[in-house]
Amino acid sequence: MSRIGNRAIQIPKGVKVTTTGQTIAVKGPKGELTFEVPSPITFKVEGDAIGFDRPNDEPPIRALHGMARARTQNMVTGCAEGFKRTLEIVGVGYRAAVKGKNIDLSLGFSHPVSYPLPPGVTAEVDKEGLLHLTAADKAVVGKVAADIRRYRPPEPYKGKGVRYKDEHIIRKEGKARAKG
Repeated sequence: MSRIGNRAIQIPKGVKVTTTGQTIAVKGPKGELTFEVPSPITFKVEGDAIGFDRPNDEPPIRALHGMARARTQNMVTGCAEGFKRTLEIVGVGYRAAVKGKNIDLSLGFSHPVSYPLPPGVTAEVDKEGLLHLTAADKAVVGKVAADIRRYRPPEPYKGKGVRYKDEHIIRKEGKARAKG
């Protein structure tokens, strides 16, 4: 039995779930998301809970069962509360600024990098220089954070670059001086 797929999803107050065929649409205060459930998986909305069932216990079907339930849970959570990802920008002269629908990054290149935000994602930079990304869709927030981090990943000698908040970078010692 799938431990994840068999658990029912509780729908919080203020979130509305509608279904048409194999499509689940979730609407809440933070946004609106839809998801097409794979065909062998069935679901039903009963009161304030969503349940998922599968036709058999074959491994690919079990994987789809858990995935469908997890994606729907992320949609419900995202529409109710939203998801947040925080990036630290470490280095002398490294900084980020939000200008309209773009994030301007100064990362030690000869030119500033401008990253356009996808629809539904908001960004803000606080006084400590942390970049906060928020959206209703968990996958989109993760992708935007990974794209920004990819411009200048943290390097192991001085730790400069863009890293996730609370990410631990294993530091290297550097060259040892000659004994002579």
